[in-house]
Amino acid sequence: MLDRRRLLLSAAAIGATSFAAGGALARAAAPTGSDPATAAKLNAFFDKVFKDSLKYSPEGMTSLGLDRAPDGAWAKSKLDDRSTKEIERQIAQNRGYAAEMKAIDRKKLAGMDAVNYDTVDFAGSVGLHGMESFTYGARTYPQAYVVNQLSSAYLTIPDFLDSQHQISDKSDADAYLSRLAAFATALDQETDRARADAAKGAAPPDFIIDKTLLQLRGMRATPAADTTMVKSVARRAKEAGVAGDYGADAQKIVETQVYPALDRQIAAMEAMRPTATHDAGVWRLPDGDAYYDWGLESYTTTKMTGAEIHKMGLEQVAEISGRIDALMKAQGMTQGTVGQRLSAMSKDPRFLYPNTDAGKAELIADLNRHIQVVSAKLPAWFGALPKAGVEVRRVPVAIEAGAPGGYYQGPTLDGSRPGAYYINLRDTAEWPKWSLPTLTHHEAIPGHHLQITLALEAQGIPMLRKVMGFSAYSEGWALYAEQLAEEMGMYDNDPYGRIGFLQSYLFRAVRLVVDSGLHYKRWSREQAIKYMTEHLGEPESAHVTEVERYCVWPGQASSYKVGQTKWMQLRENAKKTLGPKFDIKSFHDAGLLSGGMPMAVLERVIQDWTASKA
Repeated sequence: MLDRRRLLLSAAAIGATSFAAGGALARAAAPTGSDPATAAKLNAFFDKVFKDSLKYSPEGMTSLGLDRAPDGAWAKSKLDDRSTKEIERQIAQNRGYAAEMKAIDRKKLAGMDAVNYDTVDFAGSVGLHGMESFTYGARTYPQAYVVNQLSSAYLTIPDFLDSQHQISDKSDADAYLSRLAAFATALDQETDRARADAAKGAAPPDFIIDKTLLQLRGMRATPAADTTMVKSVARRAKEAGVAGDYGADAQKIVETQVYPALDRQIAAMEAMRPTATHDAGVWRLPDGDAYYDWGLESYTTTKMTGAEIHKMGLEQVAEISGRIDALMKAQGMTQGTVGQRLSAMSKDPRFLYPNTDAGKAELIADLNRHIQVVSAKLPAWFGALPKAGVEVRRVPVAIEAGAPGGYYQGPTLDGSRPGAYYINLRDTAEWPKWSLPTLTHHEAIPGHHLQITLALEAQGIPMLRKVMGFSAYSEGWALYAEQLAEEMGMYDNDPYGRIGFLQSYLFRAVRLVVDSGLHYKRWSREQAIKYMTEHLGEPESAHVTEVERYCVWPGQASSYKVGQTKWMQLRENAKKTLGPKFDIKSFHDAGLLSGGMPMAVLERVIQDWTASKA
């Protein structure tokens, strides 16, 4: 799973590029070509919005490798503004954008111009709707709680400083220290918003507070000198030959500025705990049912309801479980439910890496080798291939307790930093060997890395769209890529790996049931964990983390299977229409080289491609 937000930039940039142009998805224009003046006006508008978004997102500048002289050096010493005042500024700016885009005549656009317009229109409409309708949570995307166990500043900024802030000279090292000091401000801004949300009746449930406090206290209890924040700048400044004791300087900032801010955040969360509810779903929040509707539309890019999601999930759980059952019986595994047999497989010592540093290093090395094997097969299935490489890394130990099982980080625009997918190795028992190939296919090749990097490297797509991400499109592609890997022959001699692939599909189908169960049917946390435990073969610790994640990001878990189902439907429809004229490489290029988009726009792109090949 990638960092599940509408854009691949930081939170501030997401908000800055969420604006409405009228709400409804416009219909395709007649294929007579765009009016040149209208297309030029549209692209100039996109360029302005992209540049405006980066003015307010120094973290986005760094993520894209744009924080360099002469134009981007200002960003390297700053962090994004996470204050309520900044969100209100974004809302006002986005309303202005809405008026500008509405003035562009959609009927005069065709082809990629129409795709660009409709894609940005959808993102803006849904984004601004959420920002205006709900005065709690992340505001810029459907995350119910500002301070949580998954993606708050106390988790993301230390990792950002270590993995994305590059240090090659004294100015870079000095900028790191400035950003470290700004970390305290970011913490306080989120603390202030969390307190305000609690006063509105939007405090996190007790178990989210408990997990968050566990991580906050663990971070605070670490001696400053032993933190990644201090060690990273000390090590990298030395490696770059930069004179000075940056470790001592960073330690002082952590002790005198960052840790006091952490203390304030801990105190705020502790103050919420005595009155916290155990109810898990967002239905309990102000206008909570509508919040879940927003989450579903934002993440699935469809109008599917909670009831429809739940029904789809139950049907797919039954179908996929039957396929796994048949494969297991072929391997002599006949006793117990599918979930019980998967559980037995997950505990089988022959499938487990040692839960040691050496065992974890071996796991990472094996996955990187697997990427090379898959990459060699790509030319037979894709016309366009990414230039940037990808590697597997371990989720930083400091955040692994609450972090997802894996996530993808895209490369910089200039290729100076490769793509990477991070795997959580808090316990290698969570990753039996038969489950790892499909994870690699999902997060790296031919999944997230291939899709996202091709979009970044594609020609003719405005930069604004290159950095936009839609969960149903990208997660749907990554899940589709898991099946594609099977079609590429990756499991021909690996029956247990094929079971692992289907277990991954079962996991995503179960997510449909659990996400809608929590937020639509008002299940408890324990009911959701029980359902996952009954149907999947993973340790309970993995289920707990997953369920608690769904509580923070309502609707996001449903985007995977909704998106994958649409990708497969579009492919099968095209094959049926084209018959022997169907070419898988051309189909993939058509869907990928137009960048991320809502499902309705993707459907039209594939229909147009099919018509052109008929």
